Amino acid sequence: MAGQEEDNYDDIIKCPHYVSKIHPHMTMKQRASQFSPFMPLNGYNDAVKETARLTDTKIELGEDLKELLNQKLRMLHNQAEQYPKVKITYFQPDIRKEGGVYVTSTGCVEKVDVCERIVYMEDGTKIPIEEITEVEGKIFSAMEGYAN
Repeated sequence: MAGQEEDNYDDIIKCPHYVSKIHPHMTMKQRASQFSPFMPLNGYNDAVKETARLTDTKIELGEDLKELLNQKLRMLHNQAEQYPKVKITYFQPDIRKEGGVYVTSTGCVEKVDVCERIVYMEDGTKIPIEEITEVEGKIFSAMEGYAN
């Protein structure tokens, strides 16, 4: 039996390679493109990536931290014309899904708009006051209990 299997191709092994008279010869790139991945669900991979993307949940501040933060924001508002340099950490809600990310912006404060409830940074960043979780800077060194 083993001998018969080896002899099965003897009749064609020495034949010349077939060349079609109708279809032109394909390049390697053309042949490879026949086997490229088939994507029947447009946007499926993007949807999977979006679902897998991690977001943080917003931390609720305690009353003591809220009061300290309010004092710092009042101080910033009163001294905004001096463009104090601060580091502000705030929550940026995700526009596509629940949660968001914490962002830290370092720079000079241009304006604290109490009516709009936004801190405007010199670089153009607009930070909603209700999303701020921490404010640090030398301007607060005189505050009792503040460690710089």
